[in-house]
Amino acid sequence: MKLNKYIVIDFDSTFTKVEAFDILAEITLKDHPEAEEVKHKIHEITNLAMSGSISFRESLERRVALLSPNKTQLLQLAEKLKSKVSESFKRNRDFFKKYADNIYVISNGFHIFIDPVVTEFGIKPENILANRFHFDEQGNVTGFDKDNPLSANNGKSEQLKRLNLPGDVYVIGDGYTDYEIKHAGLANKFYAFTENVERENIMDKADHITPSLDEFLYLNKLNTVVSYPKNRINVLLLENVHPVAIELLKAEGFTVEAHTAALTEDELCQKIKNVSVLGIRSKTQVTEKVLQHANRLMAIGAFCIGTNQIDLKTATKKGIAVFNAPFSNTRSVVELAIAEMIMLLRNIFDKSAKMHSGKWDKSASGSFEIRGKKLGIIGYGNIGTQLSVLAESIGMKVYYYDVEEKLSLGNATRCKSMKEVLEQADVVSLHVDGRKSNTNLIGHKEFNLMKPGVVFINLSRGHIVDIQALKENIQSGKVAGCAVDVFPYEPVSNQEEFVSELRGLSNTILTPHIGGSTVEAQENIGNYVPGKIMDYINTGSTSNSVNFPNLVLPTLENAHRLIHIHNNVPGILAQINQILADHNINIAGQYLKTTEAIGYVITDIDKEYNKEVIKALRSIEHTIKFRVLY
Repeated sequence: MKLNKYIVIDFDSTFTKVEAFDILAEITLKDHPEAEEVKHKIHEITNLAMSGSISFRESLERRVALLSPNKTQLLQLAEKLKSKVSESFKRNRDFFKKYADNIYVISNGFHIFIDPVVTEFGIKPENILANRFHFDEQGNVTGFDKDNPLSANNGKSEQLKRLNLPGDVYVIGDGYTDYEIKHAGLANKFYAFTENVERENIMDKADHITPSLDEFLYLNKLNTVVSYPKNRINVLLLENVHPVAIELLKAEGFTVEAHTAALTEDELCQKIKNVSVLGIRSKTQVTEKVLQHANRLMAIGAFCIGTNQIDLKTATKKGIAVFNAPFSNTRSVVELAIAEMIMLLRNIFDKSAKMHSGKWDKSASGSFEIRGKKLGIIGYGNIGTQLSVLAESIGMKVYYYDVEEKLSLGNATRCKSMKEVLEQADVVSLHVDGRKSNTNLIGHKEFNLMKPGVVFINLSRGHIVDIQALKENIQSGKVAGCAVDVFPYEPVSNQEEFVSELRGLSNTILTPHIGGSTVEAQENIGNYVPGKIMDYINTGSTSNSVNFPNLVLPTLENAHRLIHIHNNVPGILAQINQILADHNINIAGQYLKTTEAIGYVITDIDKEYNKEVIKALRSIEHTIKFRVLY
């Protein structure tokens, strides 16, 4: 395709995520006794040249001398660099093929390891300008072509001058040598590429800072893959979500801000105004007031099981998809429940406290095996069912109750009422959700139904138990042992004091909402939730969303994907199709799913369309949100 501008791209830390000489050092210095020291010198020399502190010729000679590579090692380097291409470049392969005549890679590196990497993207060999090594008969590097302008200072500028390109020139790079092209008057604009490295002195000199290739393409109306640069999608993560989530979202190209604590409603109202994706755990309350301030919010990720801390009704009305992690920490919660049953039946918690105060109380009185005991499970969902299986495997008899019809696993007995469970159980474990109707599900009446000496465990939600009733039953001895991980009010940070009527009670284990807080669970959640959010943003898929119709979509090729979210009223799909028909646009594929509240339509169309089509689709009555995916 004809383009009236030329795009000059740097290789090291721009086309690839790394400096080639840093990777070459790892190859050539393998098993070298002073490898780390030499690598450090290489890195220092590279940065000195990038910042303009030493001449490029000097930096090149010093680095080559330190490494003394051979041809085999340089070809190994090329293979390694193929896996180090910048993420936004990989996303935009079509751009390189579409505008191949107008794209140049100009580098102070060397053809032998650059050409194999960039030609895979459709860049023409004649448009790759770089240095060349000299080799001896054994393939060892003996030097390089010093007549090549790219081996000296201002080499890129000199090379570009010789090209004499007949049009506007835009330069994308991360170093001083890239800026020199603009400084010499040979480029119209210099874009500082910061996806891989940020150099402040270079950023200060740039016409634009481009955190990704998506941003450059967006600014110059050259988009081929995404309709909006991912670096403009702001992600706010609260409550110390696992670092793997931060890494995944940053690798995708999003701009990520992370905080260790929750935010208050007012703080979140201020913070959320320019946020596209919000990630929380259980403490942050995403209220109607917060959502009214969230004008750009597309998705919320709950890095936990429950979503009762989110106003799902309002989120749905505003076209905000909500995702959670219903399975990722199940095992962790179940293991804690089993451990606490054993601890409480053996009275370990109190015995340990006595030992710490110097009291030796060796006695079997009030200490029981878990084998043969009856476990009553209230709530037979993901956690309840897995607890059922594990408890039975260690010899417990399981009885359960759930408001929904749930198939028994193993030899578990389904009871017709909660009353039936409470009357039989030696151990009662709660695993219900946090809906408002479950408030004080367990109170004086329910404790009266339980056996004397019952062990009581709540690892679900704090508000489902009447705390005063629980306290009185512990003090009376009706409840012989108790473990509580969740509370009606929980501190918003580790600095706030925990206040509860349950503090100081005998054989009572209190934990700070850590049922799912294991390294394994948090890492699982850190992988799972971002994956769902990225699928939604990248493809429109809503698999496992808790408030949107669930759609799993095929990969799209050679078409645009339009996403239309609307109030669930008749006739919207017909209006969408009529608009497309009026503009002679062919539908390559279409998917519709509804809930009681909203309709979700995905339409794949031929690539060619105009702004009037988009304007018309946005203007359909009852539209909540509309976006062009690519």
